[in-house]
Amino acid sequence: MRKRVPGCPLVAVSSFIAGQLVTEMFNYDGGGQVTAYVPPAPPEAIVFGGDGQLISQWGGILEAADVPPTMIVGIHRLDDETPRLHEYSPVFDAERFAAHEMCFVEDVRQWVRSRFGIALPAERTAMFGASASGELALAMGLRHPELCGAVFCASPGGKYRPPGCQSAQRCPRIRAKQRTRHHAQDARGEGEAAPSANRARREAMVS
Repeated sequence: MRKRVPGCPLVAVSSFIAGQLVTEMFNYDGGGQVTAYVPPAPPEAIVFGGDGQLISQWGGILEAADVPPTMIVGIHRLDDETPRLHEYSPVFDAERFAAHEMCFVEDVRQWVRSRFGIALPAERTAMFGASASGELALAMGLRHPELCGAVFCASPGGKYRPPGCQSAQRCPRIRAKQRTRHHAQDARGEGEAAPSANRARREAMVS
């Protein structure tokens, strides 16, 4: 049985959101859980990601932001950081990553279709992740563009590089992210650097 971060029941309805939180147990690796936030209205977009017991709780934020109904689906994270990273990045353990990848691509997507009747096209499907799960979002988005039309990735730290991109100098988006982080740090230390931080953020969006 996989040892996972506790605190997520099999079926939960939060009093703080209008939608539902639904958790399912999968056969993957001895029992992996997946939690979905289901908006109160038919979803117009869907976001998949790792760290499912965390990101699924953000449904209330989407409701408060008054954005189109968006479903969130996430596989729960392991509480041990090393095997979590091995599942989330192909850099460390390609075989373990591939098994986790197939659970996402086949089992989880099939569950969403059969349980909720939802199968949105790639242009309405995104991958999200931060830190180690940012590695997962990058890898899944690049390896499965037919399934995922957008990737939201924050602070990936496992040294995953897209194919053909061996350095930050050859990856303009990665370079822009580094510039943004540098200027943001300057802005926290010196007030006059704030305009530079804002300019770097704009560069990151268009590069």
